[in-house]
Amino acid sequence: MSNGAMFRTCPDTGLKFHRPAESLMKANAVAAVVFLLVGGFFGLLVGLTRWPEVHLLEAESFYLVLTGHGINVLIFWIIFFEMAVLQFCSSTLLGCRLATPQLAWTAWGLMVAGALINNYAVLWLGNSSVMMTSYAPMPADPLFYLGLILFAVGALINCFIFLATLVIARSERTYQGSIPLVTFGALTAAIIAIFTIASGAIILIPTFLWSVGIVSNIDAGVYRLIWWAFGHSSQQINVSAHVAVWYAIAAIVFGAKPLSEKVSRVAFLMYIAVLQIASAHHLLVDPGLSSEWKIFNTSYAMYLAVMASMVHGLTVPGSIEAAQRARGLNSGLFEWLRKAPWGNPVFSGMFLSLVGFGVLGGITGVVMGAEQINLVMHNTLYVPGHFHGTVVVGTTLAFMALTYWLVPILFRRELILPKLASWQPYIFGLGMAGVALFLMGAGTLGVPRRHWDILFSGAADGGYEFSAAALTMMSLNGMSVVLACLGGALFILIVVGSLLFGRRLDEGAKVGREMIAATPADSAYKGIGVGAITIPGTLAMVFVFFAAFVLYYFINWKYLAETWGIS
Repeated sequence: MSNGAMFRTCPDTGLKFHRPAESLMKANAVAAVVFLLVGGFFGLLVGLTRWPEVHLLEAESFYLVLTGHGINVLIFWIIFFEMAVLQFCSSTLLGCRLATPQLAWTAWGLMVAGALINNYAVLWLGNSSVMMTSYAPMPADPLFYLGLILFAVGALINCFIFLATLVIARSERTYQGSIPLVTFGALTAAIIAIFTIASGAIILIPTFLWSVGIVSNIDAGVYRLIWWAFGHSSQQINVSAHVAVWYAIAAIVFGAKPLSEKVSRVAFLMYIAVLQIASAHHLLVDPGLSSEWKIFNTSYAMYLAVMASMVHGLTVPGSIEAAQRARGLNSGLFEWLRKAPWGNPVFSGMFLSLVGFGVLGGITGVVMGAEQINLVMHNTLYVPGHFHGTVVVGTTLAFMALTYWLVPILFRRELILPKLASWQPYIFGLGMAGVALFLMGAGTLGVPRRHWDILFSGAADGGYEFSAAALTMMSLNGMSVVLACLGGALFILIVVGSLLFGRRLDEGAKVGREMIAATPADSAYKGIGVGAITIPGTLAMVFVFFAAFVLYYFINWKYLAETWGIS
C-alpha cells in the first residue's frame, strides 16, 4: 500500500487518519461499548438490590453481579476506550503512522481474550464472586486472575506502541514544536498506565500461582498494599485521559486554546509525580502501615495531586470563557456560558463531566483522604458514592461526549436520533449525580457497603434498624440508578444504532455542520472580560467551589467529633 493510500484526510477537520490505526480505534471503541453494556446491566441489578423496597437479588447472586459490574465498567469499558484515545492522540493528532499495527492487533486480541476469560470465571463458573478488589486470602478461580493478566499485558503492549508512535512522529517530523497538549495528556495517562500495570503484574501473577497451588501463601497486607497501587492508579489513568478529552473538546467545540500551556503541562506532570499515592486512602484502616506513612500520603503529598486537578478545573472552563468572549459573548459574568451550545452532547457531556468530577468527586475525595475522617466512612457506601462521582460522572461522561464527535469523524456515520442524543448526557449525568450523592449521604449515616442486605434482615437478633433518612437515601439511590441506566441505554442505542443504521458518509463528504471550530484571532482576545479580569465567570465559579469545599470539609470534621462523647 502506498503512503498516500495508507492515510485518509477528514474533510471536516483536516486530520490525517492512518488506516490501520483507524481500524484499531474502531475495534477498541466497539469493545468498550460492549463491556459498558454488560457492566451497566449488572449495575442496574446492584442498584435494585440495594433499594430496600425492591431488594431484587439473593446474596450469592448479588456478589456475583457486583463483581461483574465492577470489573466490566471500572476496568474493561474504560481501558478499552483509553486504548482508542491513545491511538487517536498519537497517530491521528500527530498525522503519522501507528507503530507496529500487527502487534497492536495482537494486544487487542489479548485484551478481548482476557476480558472474556475473566467474565467466564465470574458469570459462568460462578466461583469468583470476590468483587473487583479480589482480596487474598479469599480465592477466585485461576481463570479470574489469568483473564486480568492477559488483559493487562495487552494494555501494556498498547502503551509501548503509543510511545513508539510518538518516536516515529518525531523522527518523521509530522508535527512542529512540542507535541499538542491533548497528546501530552495522553502521554501522562500512558506513563501512569505502565506503572499501574507493572504493579498489577507484581501482585496478580503470584496470586494466580497461588490459585493453582504453586505458591503456598499470599500475605493479605502485602496484597492490599500492592493491589491498590494497581487498583487506584488505574483510575488515575482515567483522570489524565478524561482531562485530555476536556481540552480536546474545548478546542473542537470552541476553538479554545489553553490559558497557559506551560501551566497545564506542569499540572499533567504532577499527576505522574504524586497522583498514584492517593491510593493510600484505601489503606488508612490497615494496621500494618505506619501512621507516618498514612499522614504523609493523605495530608501532604495528596494535596499536590488535588492542586493539579484544580489547575485543569480552572484552565479548561477558563479557556472556553476566553474563546466565547473573543467571539463577542462578553457581557456580564455568564453570557459566555448561557449561550454555550447546551444542545450539543459533545459540549454538554464534557461540561457535566468537569463539574461532576470536580465537585462530587474532587471534594469528597479530599475529605475521604483525610486519615481521621476516613475512619468513619471507609466501610460505608460513601466510598462507592465517591468513585461514581469520579469514574462515572467524570470519566464515563467525558468519553460519551467524545464518542458523539467520533461517530461521524472516525466511523463516517451520521448520528441517529439527534434530539435524543442532545438529552442523553443530562439524563445520564443527573442519574449518576443522584447515585453519587445518595450513596454518600447513606454512607455518612452509616450504611455499610459490603453487605447485600443493609438491614441484616436475616440476622438472629432481628436485624438492624437504620434511620428513616438513611432508608430514604437508599430508595432515592435506587431511583437514580434506574435513571442513570436509562441514560446509559440511550447512549448505547444511539451509538450502536448510528453505526448500524446511520447515514453513511463517504470519505470526501462533509457532515453538514461544524465539526471543529476555528480558533479566534489573537486580536479578538484583547479587552475581553470585566475590568482587568479576563475570565471573571470562571473565577466566580472557582470561588463558589472553594467555599463549598471548605464548608463540606469542616462539616465532616464535625461528624467525626460526634462519634465520641467528652464529659
